[in-house]
Amino acid sequence: MTLSFDPDQITLPIGHHIAGAFVPAKGELPMRRPSDDAAYADCPIADAGIIDRAVESAQNALASSGWGSCQPRDRTRALHKWADLIEADAPKLGKLEAVASTRPIAQIKDGDIAITAEQIRFFAELADKEGGLLAPTRDDQMGFVATEPYGVVGAITPWNFPISMAGWKLAPALAAGNAVVLKPSEMTPFSVMRMVDLAVQAGIPAGLINIVQGDGMTTGNALTGHADIAKVSFTGSTAAGAAIMGNIAKTGIKSMTLELGGKSPQIIFADADMDKTAAAVASSALANAGQACVAGTRIIVAAEVAEELVQRVQTLLSQIKAGPTWDAATTYAPIISNKQLDRIDSIVQAAIVEGATALIGGARLDAPGCFYAPTLLLDVAQDSPAVVQEIFGPVLTIQTFNDEAEALRLADHPTYGLAAGVFTRDLSRALRVTKALQAGTVWVNRYGRSRDHILPTGGYKSSGIGKDLGREAYHANRRSKSVLIDL
Repeated sequence: MTLSFDPDQITLPIGHHIAGAFVPAKGELPMRRPSDDAAYADCPIADAGIIDRAVESAQNALASSGWGSCQPRDRTRALHKWADLIEADAPKLGKLEAVASTRPIAQIKDGDIAITAEQIRFFAELADKEGGLLAPTRDDQMGFVATEPYGVVGAITPWNFPISMAGWKLAPALAAGNAVVLKPSEMTPFSVMRMVDLAVQAGIPAGLINIVQGDGMTTGNALTGHADIAKVSFTGSTAAGAAIMGNIAKTGIKSMTLELGGKSPQIIFADADMDKTAAAVASSALANAGQACVAGTRIIVAAEVAEELVQRVQTLLSQIKAGPTWDAATTYAPIISNKQLDRIDSIVQAAIVEGATALIGGARLDAPGCFYAPTLLLDVAQDSPAVVQEIFGPVLTIQTFNDEAEALRLADHPTYGLAAGVFTRDLSRALRVTKALQAGTVWVNRYGRSRDHILPTGGYKSSGIGKDLGREAYHANRRSKSVLIDL
C-alpha cells in the first residue's frame, strides 16, 4: 500500500470538538497548502461563547467522570488504549496531518505518530507512580505534601509538529487528572480533531478533551484569559508567549508553561568526529526545513577544521528530495507559508548585504509551493540578522573560533537559551562547556531529541518558562498542598 494520496480527496473537519462531538462552524480564516500554495479551506474562529462552551464541557466531564479522583491506574489504561488507536489509525491521521502541514507523509508515519503514541504511554505510566512527599517532622506530627490536578488546562500548540505537540500538551495533563481545552494552530488544525475522536473511542470521557479552532487574537486570548482555565501550556514564538503572559496578567494569575523560541548554537571542536558532526549540522537545516524551535542553526566551529566541516555539510545539504507532503518520496519539507518564506529570504538577503556569503542556497527553490533552498552562510558577524534573529527556516550560519573562551562568547545569545550542541571527544571539555552554556538542553556529540521521553525540554532566558516532557511535565500539571497534622 502506497502512502501517497490525493489531497483534494481528504474530508476536513471544519469546526470544533466539544463535549465529545464535532461542532461544525463557518470557516473564516483562508488557508493555503504549503506544498502547492493552493487555497483549500477556511479555518473557523472560536469566539468567547465557544470558549465558554468548551470550558463548561471540560468542567462537566471532570465532575461526571471522576477522572481526576479515580484510581490512577484507570487513567493509565485509557491512555494506553488511546496510544494503541493512534498507531492503528496512522493512515487516516497521517493524511489529515500531511495535507495542511509541512510534514511529509512518510515522516509522519515513521516518526510523528509513533513518537506521539510513545509519549502518551510514557505519561500514562506516571499516573500511578508519581505521588506526594512525606515530610520529616516531629514524632508527634505528620507532615506531607499532597498533589492534585489543576482542573481545566488551556493548551495552545504550534503548526510545525501538530500531532506530537498535541501529545506534549494532552498526555501529561490527562495523566495528571485534568481536562483540556486545546487550540491548535489555525494553519494546521485538523489532525488533532481525529486524535480526540480516538480518545473517546479509547474510553477517555467525552468532553475531557475539547478542541477549539481559531486565531490568537480572538480564540487564544479568550482561552488563556478565561477565568475557569486554571493553567496554560503554550508552545510557540517568544513574542506570542509574551502576549499570553500579558493577557493572563490582565485577567487573573494562573500557572503557565511556555516553550518558546530559540537560536541554538552548535560548538564543534577540532577533535570532533566529522562524519557524525556534519550529519547533525546538516539535519538542523534539513529536518522540517529548519522549522523547529530547537534547530541548531548557529554553527561555531574551530578554525582549523572549519573548511572540512563546511565541505561535508555542503554535500549533505545538496542531497534533498523536495516535493509535496502527500508524496511518499518527499524528504524535504516546504515552508509553512509564502509570508514565512519571504521573511526567511529577507533575513538572508540582509545578511548578504552586510557581507555574508551564501555558499549554497540563498533563494527559494524553483518548485511549486513554498520551498526555500538549504542555505549555508559564511563570513557572518555576531550582530548579523542571520545570527541574531530566529529565522525558522533552512539557514545555517558559520562562525569560527580559536579557543574555548571565544567559542562560548560566540555561543551566548542575548535573548534565547533553548538548546545547544557540543561536539568533542574530550569528556572534561564537554562537561566544562555544557556547564557554561546558557541553555535548557545541551546535546553532546549529537543534536536533537531522542525518544527518551524522560528527558524534559524547556529554555533559559526568553526561551520559556517551565518544562515539557519528563516527570517535570507531569508535575507541572498538578498543584501541591502542604499538610501538617498534630497527632
